[in-house]
Order: sequence, then C-alpha cells, then structure tokens
Amino acid sequence: MVVKGEESDKILELFLKIGLDERTARNTIANNKVTANLTAVVHEAALANGCDRAIGNLLYTVATKYPANALVHRPKLLEYVVSSKIKTPAQLEAAFSFLSNVASEEFKRNEFEEACGVGVEVSLEELTQTVNEIFEEYKAVILERRYRTNVGELFGSIRKKHPWADPKMAKQLVDAKMYELLGERTAADDEKPSKKKEKKEKPAKVEKAVVDETPAQPSEEELNPFSIFPAPEDNIKVHTEVSFSNGSVLRCYNTRERLDNHLKVTAGRVFTRFPPEPNGYLHIGHAKAMFVDFGLAKERGGCCYLRYDDTNPEAEKKEYINHIEEIVQWMGWEPFKITYTSDYFQELYELAVELIRRGHAYVDHQTPEEIKEYREKKMNSPWRDRPIAESLKLFDDMKRGLIEEGKATLRMKQDMQSDNFNMYDLIAYRIKFTPHPHAGDQWCIYPSYDYAHCIVDSLENITHSLCTLEFETRRASYYWLLHVLDLYQPYVWEYSRLNVTNTVMSKRKLNYIVTNKYVDGWDDPRLMTLAGLRRRGVTSTAINSFVRGIGITRSDCSMIRLDRLEYHIREELNKTAPRVLVVLHPLKVVITNLESGSVLDLDAKKWPDARTDDTSAFYKVPFSNVVYIERSDFRMKDSKDYYGLAPGKSALLRYAFPIKCTDVILADDKETVLEIRAEYDPSKKSKPKGVLHWVAEPSPGSDPLKIEVRLFDKLFNSENPAELDNWLTDLSPNSKVVVPNAYAVPSLGKAAVGDTFQFERLGYFTVDKDSTAEKLVFNRTVTLKDTYSKGGK
Repeated sequence: MVVKGEESDKILELFLKIGLDERTARNTIANNKVTANLTAVVHEAALANGCDRAIGNLLYTVATKYPANALVHRPKLLEYVVSSKIKTPAQLEAAFSFLSNVASEEFKRNEFEEACGVGVEVSLEELTQTVNEIFEEYKAVILERRYRTNVGELFGSIRKKHPWADPKMAKQLVDAKMYELLGERTAADDEKPSKKKEKKEKPAKVEKAVVDETPAQPSEEELNPFSIFPAPEDNIKVHTEVSFSNGSVLRCYNTRERLDNHLKVTAGRVFTRFPPEPNGYLHIGHAKAMFVDFGLAKERGGCCYLRYDDTNPEAEKKEYINHIEEIVQWMGWEPFKITYTSDYFQELYELAVELIRRGHAYVDHQTPEEIKEYREKKMNSPWRDRPIAESLKLFDDMKRGLIEEGKATLRMKQDMQSDNFNMYDLIAYRIKFTPHPHAGDQWCIYPSYDYAHCIVDSLENITHSLCTLEFETRRASYYWLLHVLDLYQPYVWEYSRLNVTNTVMSKRKLNYIVTNKYVDGWDDPRLMTLAGLRRRGVTSTAINSFVRGIGITRSDCSMIRLDRLEYHIREELNKTAPRVLVVLHPLKVVITNLESGSVLDLDAKKWPDARTDDTSAFYKVPFSNVVYIERSDFRMKDSKDYYGLAPGKSALLRYAFPIKCTDVILADDKETVLEIRAEYDPSKKSKPKGVLHWVAEPSPGSDPLKIEVRLFDKLFNSENPAELDNWLTDLSPNSKVVVPNAYAVPSLGKAAVGDTFQFERLGYFTVDKDSTAEKLVFNRTVTLKDTYSKGGK
C-alpha cells in the first residue's frame, strides 16, 4: 500500500497528532509495513484524535515490534499504554517478550502485570540513591577515565537494580553526577589515552569499561540462544490468526494427522534452511542468518539445507551461486543438502494448478501500474472472478509461452480489503522469457517468493522457518497458502536484522557501489560482505563469536556499533597473529658509534609471553648502523608527555638497544627531516621511557624488505548512512589509504596470502591476494585496541 495525495496528507496529519515529528512521520509513510501497522494501532487504541508524544512513541514501538503470533492480545496491551500503566520502553519490551511466549493462549493479567512492572514506581529519591551508590562503586575508574568512561556500563547497573525506572531521568542524574565529579569537559578528555594510562587499564574490570559495546559478561557466549524454539513434536499449536475483512478468522495450525506424517519423515529431528537469493555476495547480516539456521539444527542434532531462492533468473548469476556455497563452508557450516527452489518448479506448478481448481487463484491481465493502483485503492481486479476453467486454460498458455511477457500473471485470491497489504492478492507466477542459471530454458513462467517460499519449506519438511522481522507481515499469506493447499505448516519465527554502523547492508545499495566502482569489487575489504571481511583478515570464528554475542532477539533496534565487531576480531587475532616489526613511513637513522657493515642478529618475540627456552616463539631481526623508525616517532621539539625521539633525547628500539639523537639532517627548506644521527647504548644501562618499532638495513646499502600496506577504515562517515537522502556523499575519502613503500623485517618475506600478523604498535594485518613474488601487499584488519604513540602523530 503506497499512500499518496490526499490519503497521504490524512495519514501524515494522524501521525503528527500522536506526537511524531514531521520527519519521522514522513519517513514512516514511505514504509508500507509501518504505515499500515501504525494506522491500525492508533485506531485500535482509539487515539485518532491525538495523544501526547510519550504515548505516541510507545504506539510507534507497538506498530514496529509487536509479536505477530499474539495479535489477539494487542488491544489489551494498548489499554495499558493509553492508561499509562505501561509507560517506558523497558516495560514495553517486557510486554512483547511475555506476549510472544503466550501467543494466542489465555491472557493472565496478574502474570502480565508482574512481568512488565505495572504499578512499580521508582521515585526520584530512590533513583538518585542508586546512582550515587553506583558512582561510588565505579569512582576510581571514572576518575581515571574521566569522560572516556563507558557510561553504558553505568546505565546497565542502574537498569539491573531498577528495570522499570524512567531512562531519561536516569540519564539526567548520571550526566549531573559526572559533572559534579569531574567538572567541565576538557580538551584532554578528547585525547587518546596515553601508554601509561593504558597499562593501568589492563585489569579485567577496567578493561571492560574501556571497550564500548562489548559483551558485559563472558558467560554470554556460553548461553544457549536456541532454547527459545519449540521441539518439532510441539508444532500442533495455532501458528497465527488471519483476520479477514468479512469478520471471519482463519486459525492456522497442523492437524494431528498432518504433524504425525511429518514426524515420520523427519524422525522427529529439527530441519531448518538457509535460503539466500543468488543475486549478490553474502554480507555480515547473512552470518547471523547462518548462525540461526545452521546453529539451531546443529544444537538439536538436526539438518539444515542450503537452499538457493532462485526464482528471479534476471538477477541471478552462477558466480553468486558458487560464492555462496564456498562462503558457507568458510563460515564453518556444513549443509545437510544443497537444493534450489528451481528443483521444485514442477511441484510448484502443479500446486498452482490445484490452487486455481480450488478457487484460490486467477489469471490477471492488469499491468504492474494497474495492480499497484488497485492495491492502493483496495479494489478487486476486473479478472478476479473469472471462471476457474478459463484461468486454468490461460495458466497453461502462460506455461507454454503463448502469452507475451507482462500480459498476464497468476494471482492468489486472498483479501483485497484486509488490513494486511500482504493479503492483497499477491502474485504467484509471472512470465519471463529468460533462461534460468540452474533450470536452463525449460520454463518461461517463474513463481514469486511469496508463493514458492512457504511451499518449498513444507515440501522439504522444514520444522523451523526462521527469517528476519521485515517478513513478519507475510506470516498471514505464508500460512494462508499452506492452509488452502492442505500442506504441512512449519513453525515460523522472526528475529531482528543485523545492522552494523558506518556501512550499508542493502543488496541494492551494495550492488550499486560495486557496479559503479565506488569500491574494488564485492570482496573489497571496506565492505561488510563476508568475502570482504575475509580478505581483510577477519576470521570466521570471530564473526560467529560476534553474532552469538548479539543473540537472536526480536528487538528491531539492532544497529550494532562497529566497535563490538572489532572487539571480537581483536580477541581472536591477539591469540593467533604473531608479532613482527614493520615501519609504514620510514625515517632513516644512522647510528654513528656502530661500525658500518656490521650486522647483529637479534631475537624478537612472536608472542608477548614467549618463554626464553621456546625457540619457535622468536624470530631473527638484523640490527645494523642504519635503521628506520616511523616519521611520527620523531619531532624537533620535545615535551614532557612525549616518549618518542627528539634532538638530545633517547628512546629504546624494541628488542634492541637505546639510541640517543645527536644530530638532525634537514632538507633545504630547513623543516623537512631527511636523516637522524644517533648513538646507541650497547650496555643497555640507559632506561628511556619511549619504546619504538624499527627496521634495519639487512646488509650495507641494502634497503629493507619493501611491502605495500593498505590502511582500511570505515566506509561511511555516518553511523547509519542508509537513512541519508544522499547516502553516496557520505562515503569517506579516507576509507582506503595506500602506503606503497613500507619497510618490513626479512622474515616477513616468506608470508603467504591469508597469513595474518600483528605489526607491533600498528595493528593487525593480513596478506592480500594482490601480492606478487616481487612485492607483498598487506591489508589492515583492525587497529590495536590501545595506542603506543605519545603525541607523536
């Protein structure tokens, strides 16, 4: 239902009356699903004449998140909202969770009110006392971190004690307490933490406060997220209720006989499916889908199909099919079988014929524009009531290629007056004279997703059909179709999409920036495609750990900060990536008191906790009278808070010796530093605070190993670029910086594509496929959690 003109103005007026700001209201109208749901909710709550903004915001949340399996109880929930017995987001989330478990069963008011904190009032005095207690507990950390403190952890402690407290009031108290304790925010509060401070932050409790958006409890990884799903033998309850405009209600469920037949075929095992459409590369959102689909089957000892949803031959390619199979295996999942929706084209066609025979489908000749207009006006097609025999004949003509493309479709006869636009006589088949990448040129009619998906789920005896929340409004058509065809009905459950900040997840947007060369292909390391993440050096175990930590809730506000993914990446690579020395922007240092031509082989650690008797934990680095340090580790003017090298100042070369700058060679402009002269301390008696990474000439006059390093950063500047009208203008010009001539220690020359290392003080890097025998190319996977630079950048 796309609203426009006078109708759009009326809906806009309605949404403004309930307190939505104009921008939100207009964005809502552009979303068919939310518009239909919110309009229904407002009228159901009897608030068409308006309400205050607080209640309006809660109505909006009900419209976007309410569990579809409990629609029968929505009026009761709205009574609580309108009467302000439920008035906070936390209470509403608790209500959704409670009602989702109750589904269409009896509503028990006392249990509901207890679960949602109805009647619980948290006074300002109680909340103030709790905030004071929490600040006292975290005082040392807050004074140390100041305004870099992770206030999310503080709010978590408040919510734990007062789950029904007003979050706005809590925020005001926390902000006031921060100001009382710390005073005005200073420029130093926005600086990166120093090395000294970072060392103090290593104890476990403080470490958690440093990393934003990381799992609060390690045990989160050990919980079983699949315990929420019922067993296959319980799939006899009502799945959903489909309300028709004539007042009748269809209660969809499996009969005992139908379920018993299903259980005989499956032996009572769980059957799931991961059903990607082969029209692009998989992204990190698909990693969550794989975790849910394959993970549930694995946890229950069942089976998961990899099923290609290949009903649109115009958008599908063999390249994408091959990629999906390969990336699923890389992610660690083993399909029970690999199938295609096109494997079932004959069965789907025969069931479509049966659908016509039963009076539930008809051949329509409306154009796409006419179908759209009629759906907007809730008008029946002129061909809706044509004789069954006529539709059967025309559908056969469609199959045999006797009707031109675009001149006919097969539509399901559902309910054009329904409140759910996904019941507006959806298209089941359309004509496309396009060869199919899997089925060849056997067919010229192809089923739609809405027709094929639920039927193939049933034919494959799927026990749990799991999908993301945007498909929630399709439950009605899913179950309606299986019901009218007398087919087994899987258990459907929707979970929130995974959205990560500073990127786009829409396949349409991804395809656009790939085909228009804003990035270097589907596997560009800046993309959140799984191929891009892999090329960047991210491991599948880190991705799965990240997904598991998020969970599989129904909350539709899952914009996850990139920091949280990076946390899991570092946790993995810190254990698996050996350390090496690399200098990105070399500055030459000539050690004047070391004989020219002499080379010392020093031991450097691959791992920070390497034992001295474990030779495999060390590698050799040459040390000569010409070494190179980072340009950012030298400055002409020294300061107390700077630990790098400066005229007359000393610094320690890691794994080697202290050196002291004795002279500086400048270019003709008297500013550019060309070379540094220094003396080293072979006795190592001097103890400078600064520790620098470095690379030496392996032999006199011979340059160190040259490598190319690509520094990748966030692809977009904004956290949610998809919300922007001109989202392409938000692309970051600094998302990829190429350092063509970095210097590395000789041992790195043996690295192979895919090998990952920690470049000390610089971050984690992996060998890119663009590497050649002449020159290795490294991609930065992620920066280090902390920085060792002390004002030197």
